[in-house]
Amino acid sequence: MNPPLAIDVEGLEKRFDGRCVVRDFSIQVPKGRIFGFLGPNGSGKTTTIRMLCGLLTPDAGTGRCLGFDIRHQAAAIKRRVGYMTQRFSLYEDLTIAENLDFVAHVYGLDRRRARVDEALEQLGLGQRRRQLAGTLSGGWKQRLALATCVLHQPELLLLDEPTAGVDPKARRDFWDHIHALAQGGMTVLVSTHYMDEAERCHEICYLAYGRLLVRGTVPEVTAGSGLVTWLVSGDGADALARTLHNRPGIAMAVPFGSALHVSGTDAAALEAAIAPWRHAPGLTWSRTEPSLEDVFIHLMDSAEDNFQ
Repeated sequence: MNPPLAIDVEGLEKRFDGRCVVRDFSIQVPKGRIFGFLGPNGSGKTTTIRMLCGLLTPDAGTGRCLGFDIRHQAAAIKRRVGYMTQRFSLYEDLTIAENLDFVAHVYGLDRRRARVDEALEQLGLGQRRRQLAGTLSGGWKQRLALATCVLHQPELLLLDEPTAGVDPKARRDFWDHIHALAQGGMTVLVSTHYMDEAERCHEICYLAYGRLLVRGTVPEVTAGSGLVTWLVSGDGADALARTLHNRPGIAMAVPFGSALHVSGTDAAALEAAIAPWRHAPGLTWSRTEPSLEDVFIHLMDSAEDNFQ
């Protein structure tokens, strides 16, 4: 039996100033899943997410979010959504607890003190409750922003590049909280540029120039990419990228530190292209699985720029 859907939309489109920024977007997201949206800046990620939950009315297409029609019942959807933007938008001259109490008041929540206390403990903010928000580091600000987003216990959480500019430890802690919320039944839509964050999503989709190019689990996306990849290591391996770039049979040659990933879609053509360097002194060649970054670079290079 398939799990119930939090989101089920078909054929969504959106135009701004005559330009189609999202085209024919269809997707289904089961409840309690973390769904990642990836793509370059301007690919339509944020616009798509806003349409999915009734924050933005599509120019075409239909669908439901949390059981409500995205066109005609947007107000009902909004009451059940928490939305966290990139920019920290809370009051920096209020304490953590005061910010949470203010948000609880805006939502008209009952048991305000108890809800604030619960949110503080849930996100590890209890010992900092009297600290001014403006004195927090980036990671703690993100944690506070997340606390305000889930204070009204939404069914759907939207995260727009939530950890941009946050250190790796804070990002990991943040994602531990996201997984805890999903395990409690909350559905999460997150846009991100970080490949390690994408790998923590249950499913991902990749958008470029307003079109959905691929979706699935990370193993499904990498396996379905059609890429064959060789790992080159050894002294000077990364410097070989410029030599191999754009040779017939090679889709891309991408340095990863001092190593190099060389990829193509035709195994025989790729092997012929790299043959002159296979036995070069100091270099070691081995077949490897393409990384998620390899796949997305390939998708971006092959996507049609319909914005031009």
